[in-house]
Amino acid sequence: MDAIRYELKHICKQTGARYGILHTPHGDVETPIFMPVGTLATVKGLSPEELKEMHAGIILSNTYHLWLRPGEDVVEQAGGLHQFMNYDGPILTDSGGFQVFSLGKTRKIKEEGVYFKSIIDGKALFLSPEKAIDIQNKLGSDIIMSLDECAPYPCTYDYMKKSVERTLRWAKRGQEAHQNWEKQSLFGIVQGGEFTDLREQCAKALVEMNFPGYSIGGTSVGEPKEVMYKMVEDAIRYLPEDKPRYLMGVGNPIDLIEGAIRGIDMFDCVLPTRVARHGAMMTSTGRININNEKYKYDFTPLDPNCDCYTCRHYTKAYLRHLHKSEEIFGKRLLSIHNVRFLLKLSENIRQAIQEDRLADFKEEFLNQYGHDVYERAF
Repeated sequence: MDAIRYELKHICKQTGARYGILHTPHGDVETPIFMPVGTLATVKGLSPEELKEMHAGIILSNTYHLWLRPGEDVVEQAGGLHQFMNYDGPILTDSGGFQVFSLGKTRKIKEEGVYFKSIIDGKALFLSPEKAIDIQNKLGSDIIMSLDECAPYPCTYDYMKKSVERTLRWAKRGQEAHQNWEKQSLFGIVQGGEFTDLREQCAKALVEMNFPGYSIGGTSVGEPKEVMYKMVEDAIRYLPEDKPRYLMGVGNPIDLIEGAIRGIDMFDCVLPTRVARHGAMMTSTGRININNEKYKYDFTPLDPNCDCYTCRHYTKAYLRHLHKSEEIFGKRLLSIHNVRFLLKLSENIRQAIQEDRLADFKEEFLNQYGHDVYERAF
């Protein structure tokens, strides 16, 4: 019996996008959904209570960073991630693979796993498919990820083919190592870069292994938008309709809409809190930089169409003052708004799917937000 179950409720007649419910041991989640990222068992600047208030259905934590500090044994002895961070909603953890592979030349990939050095103290470390599963079993998250290789973009066909084949072998090894199926569901990750046949090969092989859900990896690594969307299409056409589909590391607003249109159910990204700390804000009428001089005497909400705590209580002038003064409270308020913006966008996407009008919603969004959202997130 798998720990999670996906229930498909409606398919948008206009676009083919899916509205569904993801049933997990820690609650049900409506999809499509954006998952705020809590790298170190905390979404930066936000409390668990605030996340619940803004209807964050499921959040993500990072296996690599929690392995290094405080250590998976500490989290396990605390009773698991939910107890450790006082969050009783669903939690997903990644495999740690993306962080390891982003270390570049300082890591060595072997068949048995990856050798690298700690970013904290330089200590020699080794991460294998089995170790990634063991760490996540101890963390106790509801959804866990297979260790995969996130190859760079661009790379050669030959390199990507070998990488995909290794990722598939690692997926099998992780599946065999996983011993906690009733409480944690393990997802397989579709790689293959921009190569259509390799995405097909990887997706079909993972489906043959019968995972409870599937992730699409290797996107948002520097490729143009049209290439990213093609990567999603090349993978998703082979994934089963009765299981969730998760597009990893994507949080640009238009990508949530375009991803949903292509059949994606779950998204995650550090984008909303990261850019908020630098004063870059998402609003219903487009991007703004709170540092801008024109907001000095602007006593209106950040976004009059937003229902978040920040927009209900504070003005642009005050938020600009806090940010210019490097006040921690300012970073918190800006982070609250950006996270709620993407969660609210997810709610609007779900409503549009159920009303069979997601294509219309996309045009309405672009007309308000600006078509340049395709060119850059911020």
